[in-house]
Amino acid sequence: MSKLKRILLGRRLASEEAHHTRISNPIALAVFSSDALSSVAYGTQEIMTPLTLSVALFGAGVLGWSWYVALGIVGLLAILTISYRQTIHAYPSGGGAYLVAKDNLGELAAQTAGASLLIDYILTVAVSISAGVSAITSAFPAMEPHRVFLAEGLIAFVALVNLRGVRESGAIFSVPTYGFVTCVLGLLAMGFWEVLVRHQPAVHFAAPPVRGLSRWVAVWLFARAYSAGCTALTGVEAISNGVQAFREPVSNNASKTMTWMVGLLGTMFLGITYLTNHYGLTYSPDAPETLLSQLAHAILGRSGQGPGHLGYLLLTGFTMAILALAANTAYADFPRLAAIQARDGFLPRQFSSQGDRLVFSNGILILSAAAGVLVFLFGAKEDHLLPLYAVGVFLGFTLSQTGMVRHWLRHKGRHWRLKAVINGLGALTTLLVLLVITTTRFAHGAWIVALLVPLMVATFLNIHRHYIRVKSILAASRTNFIATRKNRVVVLVSGIHSGVVQALNYAKAIAEHGEIEARTVDFPDENGRDSAALVKLQADWPAYCEGIPLRVLRSPYRKIIEPIVEDLDRMRMNEPEYTFTVILPEFVTRHWWETLLHNQTAWRIKAVLFLKPKTVVISIPYHLEAVPE
Repeated sequence: MSKLKRILLGRRLASEEAHHTRISNPIALAVFSSDALSSVAYGTQEIMTPLTLSVALFGAGVLGWSWYVALGIVGLLAILTISYRQTIHAYPSGGGAYLVAKDNLGELAAQTAGASLLIDYILTVAVSISAGVSAITSAFPAMEPHRVFLAEGLIAFVALVNLRGVRESGAIFSVPTYGFVTCVLGLLAMGFWEVLVRHQPAVHFAAPPVRGLSRWVAVWLFARAYSAGCTALTGVEAISNGVQAFREPVSNNASKTMTWMVGLLGTMFLGITYLTNHYGLTYSPDAPETLLSQLAHAILGRSGQGPGHLGYLLLTGFTMAILALAANTAYADFPRLAAIQARDGFLPRQFSSQGDRLVFSNGILILSAAAGVLVFLFGAKEDHLLPLYAVGVFLGFTLSQTGMVRHWLRHKGRHWRLKAVINGLGALTTLLVLLVITTTRFAHGAWIVALLVPLMVATFLNIHRHYIRVKSILAASRTNFIATRKNRVVVLVSGIHSGVVQALNYAKAIAEHGEIEARTVDFPDENGRDSAALVKLQADWPAYCEGIPLRVLRSPYRKIIEPIVEDLDRMRMNEPEYTFTVILPEFVTRHWWETLLHNQTAWRIKAVLFLKPKTVVISIPYHLEAVPE
């Protein structure tokens, strides 16, 4: 197993090699931006879905609203960019919304931000992988019945690459990220060439009538389209959460990378939305191909050969790759955030432990398992998962921006009033969007996130109370007078063999002769007579025991553990001044699979006695075969 682990993950890294795992800006763009950049593959599509479904009510003119929705989303993106650049410089240690909320708004707000972001990262993996599978099935419809299997395999692959380390995953995932960006920008260049130079005619739709009651319906429709399109903003906060992964100076490099990410995201998102309107494309959940695939066919043509077809295949391939691997952003941030919360005592300590490759392996494995369950439950359909998606994101946005306003009011500094206004505008805007998303998507699945966040926060607080209680108990125990206890040793035996003899010899080495006893459990037959095994044990016992008494615990119900536990409980009650040491002779098989052939009684006894006070359990291993030197 150790050799297999080395093959899959690579050599172990020492703690002093941590600085070698920091990444350059180009690789960081691939690691932290793949989620945000890949969202342009379905962002416009999500805007068009409610608009297309409303054509029967308002007419085809509602499709033109997608352009104004996209402009509003990009405006919000600009506000978030300025705000998060300030967060990066104010909190260069990373942690994003969690640390900002903790420092300025208190623990409850911090845990709310942490819960919302952890949920968002799990959904990022599930949505990205599912969208990647949709890209595959759009190009190869025969793969549709196997989409769940494909999704689970992709999750396993991304998890394995991330277990090798952030630097290695960034180097691998930079190819699909930059390939996708190049293909999309190339497609947009060709599309605008057709529009501006070759004067490709636009498809015009009549403006929808919006009078009386229909005005309010139109506002609701616009809000639904806006909230759906805001999925394009997921992942914007990723860089602020992982600042420490950058090379020095971390703040400058992180802010530069974020500027490049937002510039590419805004350009591609607006370009795709504009050309979608120009060509009059529509999309509904039951459409046979994605909106980006339709746009590529409209610009490149539908011929099955030639440069246009090659370009389509390249775009489809890189779209599939970046959507599938956009989960890498979550794999970069989920383990880091979970580790920070674990160090603060709100998640199990195991999340803060780094593995052989200096990554938070437990966080990676938990993220993979949770995303895998979601993919299975929702059939790897991103349309079913997206309604759950943006609630957690914008809750984190709002708490982060609100915390930054408090930060500037407390610490002031250069241009603090302007910075506070910028973050205040960001907080107000994201709060309004959060309310819109929650309202318009509540019945479509957003209620699940609205329920999960407080449940997770309550769990975090209970974990924290547990750690505080344990710490206080341990601290108080240092001042307690520890009386010297007497030690009574109990050796559990089932027969006479070398392992039992070794256990008896060890018992004599750690206790005085008069404080050693042996116990065996016997199952009487239907007439109440002792078993043949007990008769043989009692006959052989004087030759090996050297005066150690053997007591038989008879079990008419054929149980082994219960009589032992009851006997030890009785002894503790009668002799409270004693500490009881239970010695278990255990034979060890040569091969791991041979262990499965035995009933593991010793393991079960240890598991039960571990919970008993003033009880020490010692295993005496007896190897059935010689262990190679």
